[in-house]
Order: sequence, then C-alpha cells, then structure tokens
Amino acid sequence: MPRFALLGAGFIGSVHAANLAAHPGVDFRLVYDVDQQRAQTLAAAHGATAATSLEEVFDPSVIDAVFIASSTDTHADHLRRAAAVGIAVLCEKPIDLDLDRARETAAFAEDSGVQVMVDFNRRFDRDYAELKRVVDSGEIGKVELIQLTSRGPSMPPLSYVATSGGQLRDQTVHFFDLARWLSGLDPVEVFATGSALAEPGIVEYDDVDTSAVTLRLPGGALVQIDSVRRTGYGYDERIEIMGSEGMVEARRHRNGAVSRYAGKSVVDDGLHPGWFERVKPTYAAALGAFVSALEGGGAPAPSLEDGLKAQAIAEAAVLSLRSGRMEPVKY
Repeated sequence: MPRFALLGAGFIGSVHAANLAAHPGVDFRLVYDVDQQRAQTLAAAHGATAATSLEEVFDPSVIDAVFIASSTDTHADHLRRAAAVGIAVLCEKPIDLDLDRARETAAFAEDSGVQVMVDFNRRFDRDYAELKRVVDSGEIGKVELIQLTSRGPSMPPLSYVATSGGQLRDQTVHFFDLARWLSGLDPVEVFATGSALAEPGIVEYDDVDTSAVTLRLPGGALVQIDSVRRTGYGYDERIEIMGSEGMVEARRHRNGAVSRYAGKSVVDDGLHPGWFERVKPTYAAALGAFVSALEGGGAPAPSLEDGLKAQAIAEAAVLSLRSGRMEPVKY
C-alpha cells in the first residue's frame, strides 16, 4: 500500500486529502503546507500527521508518493525534489507557468524513472470517457469538428488572476488537453481572441474573461473552445464531436432531473452552481488511476508529456491573443 504525503492544504488540497483518506489502497501519512496551522487542521481531519518540514515529506523511507497541490510556483521544485529521491508524483497542473522550466523539470523527472502523473482530472469524467470510446471505435467516422464549452459561474478574485497565468493557461488548458486526448491528435495551429466583459479590471493583468479559441488539427479538422469566467445561470461545460459519419456529445449537467409542468410552462432543474460540483467525482477517479499505476508498475496518464503539450497549446493561444494572428504550436 503506497504511503502518501500531500503538499498543500488549501481548497484543492482539502479535496485531495478527503480522497486520499477514503481510498482503501492508500496509506495517507503526511500533510505539509507553509501555513502550519492549516496543515495541522487538515491532517487531523483525515487521520494524517502534519509535517513540519519538507525534509519529512521527501524521505523515501517514509513516503512512496507525493500529491503536489501547493501553489503553482512550487510545483517544479517539489517535482524535482521528489524525483531526485525516487518518490512518485501526482501533480496538479501546470508543472510550472514558464514552459521552458516545465520542460526542464519534466526531463529531469523522466530521467529519474519515477512515475509521474499530471492531474488533468477531466479525462476521468464518465461522460468524456464515453466520448473517447465512441471516437476510438470509429462509430462516428473521422473526426472533423470538436466543440468544447467551459463557462464558469463567477469571476475568481483578482488576486487569483494575478498568479494564475490567465484564462487560457488556467481554465482553457483543461480543454486543450481534452481536445488532444479525444481526437488523438496534436493541434498544429491556434487562433485566440478574447474580451474583458465580466471584470474590466482584468485587463490590468493582461488577461481576458471571455474567449474563443480555434485549433487546427493535422489533416484540417477543427476544434472550437469557448471559455467564460462568469455566467448568469450556473456552471456550463459540454463537448460535441462531429465525425464524417455521425456525431457524439456530452451535454451540460443539471443538478437534478425534475421537470415541473404548469399551464404552458415547463420548469427544469438548473445547472450546478460551480465548476467543483460538476467535476468533483473526477478527482477521486484520477487518484484511483494513479494508485493503480503505482500498484501495477505502469506509466500513469495523463503523463508529463501530456502536461507539456497542453501547456504548449496554451502558450501559442496566449501569443495569438496578443498578436491577432493564427500561431503555430511549438511542442
């Protein structure tokens, strides 16, 4: 049973802590956070111990795997440190906001031979897994057009925006990964445009809150992704894939399945209030896949290469947003 340490006791760290504690194949040992009190509180809630130093965490005699859910600017250092001592890693995206540094860190980890997985959790969504199965089976023929929607319910704080890398690197990157995974192809070009409609102040961070991105796949197939930081109706996420012989879609999720009929009106349940409520089950599923890879000795996926390729698309999209031109994706 792999012995785990969790790095990061913030919101997403608390999600991972609950899943680590609940997984029957995990020995959840340690929690580390720069805020010692926060680490102690989270560890106590899940039967783990709060580590007082990183030396405790990166000790292969005590820990077999680390879950990196700390602030983005620490991911690369933690990944490199784990790899150096032979500890497996499940890492929140991105490896690092600087693509060159991310590549250097990934190369170091790959050379070390440790098992590493990037937590693009949406791949573990039940509906998206079915889309993948249908596409791979050839049921809809050759993929010609993919449409993805990612519309969040509310603006994150500007303090978050300041360190997130921007909408395309933070929000849309999940859908760059899904586009690659679902199509089995690496986009060759990208065009992005965007506006600051929900929060005009976001322009001070060279960012947008409403964007549309077009990716061109090898052979000419297209991908369209619209991303919105604020809606007036809940969290809206969906995917449609059109092929030469048919179409398959994963529709938006409602928070219930009740319809109310009165006179000439039909009132249905609405959408989930936030992104987390929509994707919550995927975090446990991703952890389960990583643990299975550890037990089986295989290569976990999404891989470091997957993480780097999604990030490369995001960088090309950011460049396009600023240049106003179609930009090549440089892997």
